Amino acid sequence: MKIIIDTREQAPFSFLGFPDVQTVQGSLWVGDYSLAGLELEVSCERKSLEDLIGCLTKGRERFERELMRSTYLRSFAVIVEQEAGWIQKGHYRSQLNPKAAWASVLAFSARYRVPFWFCRDRAEAEKITYDLLRHFLNQRLNTLKKLAFAQTAQGLEPAAAAQSPQGSKKEKSQ
Repeated sequence: MKIIIDTREQAPFSFLGFPDVQTVQGSLWVGDYSLAGLELEVSCERKSLEDLIGCLTKGRERFERELMRSTYLRSFAVIVEQEAGWIQKGHYRSQLNPKAAWASVLAFSARYRVPFWFCRDRAEAEKITYDLLRHFLNQRLNTLKKLAFAQTAQGLEPAAAAQSPQGSKKEKSQ
């Protein structure tokens, strides 16, 4: 699995120790992490607690524009490196009212259909990011296999084989 890490990501996950992961730097349209070849389908946005609070205050307009862009993807999530209780109890360096902060998170989640995953710590946030991307990739591959099987069952050649560099079996025999 090749994970693209946005070049603007300030504190990127390394994904060291995760099976079959390669990471590459790249420019993403939305989010901090995506999959090579699926950048316009899936992405995850990483936030520390302080980053998130900044996005609910002075960076709110920019963050909301990013959430708007995320609605064009099949899957997008905001991964927060802290438990939700820290926001609800106001354990952050800002004058933002904890109830207002929490209400903003809920409103953004409902308005843009974006899940916010609150994690125990950075390590768990990295694991959830990996798991979400891996599950999306597996679902995508299963869908493609089912389509190829359906085409084969109908006597059609699977689209992937028809477009492969080696060409189809039919083309080679002619």
